[in-house]
Amino acid sequence: MTVTSALHPFGIDFGGSGIKGAPVDLGTGEFAADRTRVETPKGGRPQDVADVVSELVVRGADKGAPIGITVPGVVVHGVVKSAANIDESWIYTDAVTMFRDKLHRDVVVVNDADAAGLAEVRYGAARDQAGLVIVTTLGTGIGTALVYDGVLVPNSELGHLEINGKDAEAVAANSVREKKDLSWSEWAERLTTYYRTLERLFSPELFVVGGGVSKNAEKFLPLLGIDTRIVPAALLNTAGIVGAAVLAAESADSH
Repeated sequence: MTVTSALHPFGIDFGGSGIKGAPVDLGTGEFAADRTRVETPKGGRPQDVADVVSELVVRGADKGAPIGITVPGVVVHGVVKSAANIDESWIYTDAVTMFRDKLHRDVVVVNDADAAGLAEVRYGAARDQAGLVIVTTLGTGIGTALVYDGVLVPNSELGHLEINGKDAEAVAANSVREKKDLSWSEWAERLTTYYRTLERLFSPELFVVGGGVSKNAEKFLPLLGIDTRIVPAALLNTAGIVGAAVLAAESADSH
């Protein structure tokens, strides 16, 4: 019997303010038990986060279940390579080894936008969509995930494309809309430039838009002047946990 058929993989979403975890039913993409949340330790340094993650696992994970953990940074072979919104001490931290030593479990560590994007393709707004899907999260910055025929292409970081000499997220993120008090139509002009650039470079089948502002999707998505179909995300704040759990289960099954 495979790991995934016997146990619910446990997904953990590590963010700047909170660390959330839940077991996930891979058949439905829904939580198999209530989500648990704890405050991110002050400073958010790696070992302190590992202690909190251990607490979440003890409280909520099936014994022996694989663990998937998101990190808001680029992750290559389990090593964190960037830290835009977390403590700089994460850079070059071998997060997989650190969490594995702490938890004594199979562990996968993944970029948070990648986890959310994969979840939207498997269970959400892009379910059953063939070809290339680009999932974008519009928030403090712009997070992105590339998923081709259901397979994640990690660490795309397309929020940092240079457009007209500027970092894309410095012009088009939701935080910029709020800071500059842009109207929906003014923001939509900026988003149109951004998504047209992605269209030209990647020719995707579908864009999915996540982040908290996606709940107001009807106010700005219809204003975008692009050719590609674009839809709001469906899983909202569960997506990171679900995607991390999926990747943990698939990694465990491949061993």
